[in-house]
Amino acid sequence: MNPESSPAGRPDVLVVGGGIGGLSSAFALARQGLQVRVLERAKEFGEVGAGLQIAPNCTRILAEHGLLDEAKTLGVVPENMVMRDALDSRELTRLDLRDLEHRYGFPYMVIHRSDLHGIFLRACERAGVELLTDQTVVGYENIEGGARVLLEDGRTEEASLVVAADGLHSVARRQLVGDDVVSSDYVAYRAAVPIDHVRENGVAEKDVTVYVGPRCHFVQYALRGGEMFNQVAVFQSPKALAGQEDWGTPDELDAAFEATCDTVRKGIPLMWRDRWWQMLDRDPIDTWVHGRIALLGDAAHPPLQYMAQGAIMAIEDGWVLARHLSNTAAQRDWDTALAAYQAVRVEHCRRVLTTARAWGDLWHLDGEARLQRNTIMRGRDTYDYSFTDWVYGPTALTPDEEPAMFTSIPLSSVSVESEGTELTGGAAR
Repeated sequence: MNPESSPAGRPDVLVVGGGIGGLSSAFALARQGLQVRVLERAKEFGEVGAGLQIAPNCTRILAEHGLLDEAKTLGVVPENMVMRDALDSRELTRLDLRDLEHRYGFPYMVIHRSDLHGIFLRACERAGVELLTDQTVVGYENIEGGARVLLEDGRTEEASLVVAADGLHSVARRQLVGDDVVSSDYVAYRAAVPIDHVRENGVAEKDVTVYVGPRCHFVQYALRGGEMFNQVAVFQSPKALAGQEDWGTPDELDAAFEATCDTVRKGIPLMWRDRWWQMLDRDPIDTWVHGRIALLGDAAHPPLQYMAQGAIMAIEDGWVLARHLSNTAAQRDWDTALAAYQAVRVEHCRRVLTTARAWGDLWHLDGEARLQRNTIMRGRDTYDYSFTDWVYGPTALTPDEEPAMFTSIPLSSVSVESEGTELTGGAAR
């Protein structure tokens, strides 16, 4: 054994990163009988943030993992997802989430990010995953029969497979791909507050509500059995557009929502003002696997948040990789499994990344384009699932299982006078 390696010996898999993607992948791999070690750079495991939306393509995996019941006790299963115009509060379209559960077989949930992280942390502990903190990985390399990571303190760790789940600012992504993050010039503010703090604000406690407005949007839903209320305020930063380094500041938050409806304006003073999240993603890439080093989660495909699929894609990644390793379990064929993982996940996640960018553009329209969007959305039937089937259905294991994309409806197909026009199909563009 390398004297500079961990005294516990060489695991089958090293997972770099102890966030939701890293822990969910570690658990999925451990369920296949693999010895898994997680290296987390922080001094303790934890997640920063507020609410997450968990669509049926994720709750299906939670159910297979035996974790869905625990998630339900910690989260909320809302009744509807409602989109409204942020200026006049008029309803644009909705999803009946109870009917959606009937269609896909699994619920649409909302849950606190730290609660979902805790579910996977406890699952890893039960499954015998080795969980190490204060482990900063600074480099990666392939070796004979596996891969190695270099830690900041000079030690090395080796395994047959290294999974780099080290997030948006991934060391592995920088070393293996070398591209940069892409700024959208939008910023997100978050808050999770006791439900009593918002009951007088006209909120819908049993729904996920999204208010879309010119260069801004606002999201609301209950958390933790309805005891807390989650809010997300997103807006385009004039300072970012002007090239200033200090952008997305609280003064910009207040200015961005001045013209919105009462419910939104009443929510803005409750936002956390000591921290905010610049909305960054990366351009899609075709190669996630480099020898025995595999990118996963945000290291492979960090999205803008408009489709609420970021954490879900990471959970799907680990599930898919574990399933392909299960297929070769009799004589573990790492390279075949990694090739199968890349073959199916790259295209799906490319679709989500590019659709999220387009969805953000759609939400933030102004002028005549806003009115055209509103006309198209109001013409959609509540029970038309043509724009969700491609993402909320079962997670594909092979490229031929990947469903067809929705059909876009051009804004130019309607005039603002034709607000009563009934339209079918997918989402506008």
